[in-house]
Order: sequence, then C-alpha cells, then structure tokens
Amino acid sequence: MTNWRTPQLVITSEHDFRIPYTQGIAAFTALQRRNIPSRLLIFPDENHWVLKPKNSVQWYHEVFNWERQWMGQGSPVPDAVPAAQVQAGHGERG
Repeated sequence: MTNWRTPQLVITSEHDFRIPYTQGIAAFTALQRRNIPSRLLIFPDENHWVLKPKNSVQWYHEVFNWERQWMGQGSPVPDAVPAAQVQAGHGERG
C-alpha cells in the first residue's frame, strides 16, 4: 500500500466468499487516507461475479466511466438504461 499512487476503482460484493467485501472497504479507506483518487462500489446482493442484469449495467457504466476519466478518452458514458425506467421497473430483465 505504501507504493500505491494510481487512481483505483474498488468494486466488491457482500456475498463474495472468495474476497470478503471488508477487504475492499479496507483498500478504499487506505486509498482515501493517502489522498489517492478512488471510488468504492459495493454490490450488496452479488457474489464474486456480478450477474444480475441491473447490477451488470451499473458495473459496466462505472468501469467505463472510470477508464475514460483516468485515461483521458472522451466524455462519460451515458446511462445505458435511463434511471427513470429502472425505477419504474422498465428497461431491465430478471
């Protein structure tokens, strides 16, 4: 951790039995304490793999936005499913 300098997107899931989500929170906390640009995304209802359609869309949205932000390749990705549709129960399967 002492050599960390790169901005990091930390993604973790509460039902992940391979990597306890508390390790993700600890990594994010360490990044924040060192003033390293970082973002934490926790999926409370996923395992090691993000499989639920709504969560998968969010995962891709977050990852692609992070890459664009820190690699300097264009503007943020627009929402794949408008938030109003998701809240109304439209635009997703499952």
